[in-house]
Amino acid sequence: MGTTHNTITSKQITFLRKSCHHIKPIVTVGGAGLTENVIAEIELALSHHELVKMKINTGDRDERKAIIDKIVNETGAVLVQTIGHTASFYREADKPVIKLPNV
Repeated sequence: MGTTHNTITSKQITFLRKSCHHIKPIVTVGGAGLTENVIAEIELALSHHELVKMKINTGDRDERKAIIDKIVNETGAVLVQTIGHTASFYREADKPVIKLPNV
């Protein structure tokens, strides 16, 4: 599957945070929550882009955190950062596009 929580370093997270500033959210989790179709879209986006920014449209902070946790658990992605209703995730592709710094 590629990179997991155990193998990504804080230096690499910092690099990814800087990298995701310029990208726009490409997946939106709406009022219906995290459906199978939304998970499939997230999987597809991670496979193609590795670094994906998502809009999570829920009013409740705890609900947003639960959705983020479920995305991490179901996709194997790493949470890079959250700012308000936007969360960024990274998962290394089979043929990596993003070159992470060592250590």
